[in-house]
Amino acid sequence: MEWKFRSDLPIYSQLVDQIKLGIVSGSLLPGERLMSVRDMATEAGVNPNTMQRALQELERDGMVYSQRTAGRFVTENMQVIEREKKKLAEEQIRSFLEAMKKLGYRQEEIPALLKEKEEKENGDS
Repeated sequence: MEWKFRSDLPIYSQLVDQIKLGIVSGSLLPGERLMSVRDMATEAGVNPNTMQRALQELERDGMVYSQRTAGRFVTENMQVIEREKKKLAEEQIRSFLEAMKKLGYRQEEIPALLKEKEEKENGDS
């Protein structure tokens, strides 16, 4: 997993977001065993306590689960994964709509822009 961090958000919340993205995108498969906290922390270049905090939050959200002696695993509950996927999509849409509004576009103009962009990309293939 490639880790990228920004300075405007707490590292642990960025870890949570990046692991969630890995799960909903299929990079981390349902039932897949995660690396140990220490190994993940080393790979990400963060303190193990920070990684532990992120993984605990993911457990609370139901995205991962622990087995006492075997480690942590990605949830196999597809409803949980789909719920998170939809939540992340809604956040992206909200952010996009806010940015378009700042550019001066009205909501009814946006679908035409999207269609034009899609046609341009499909035409360039």
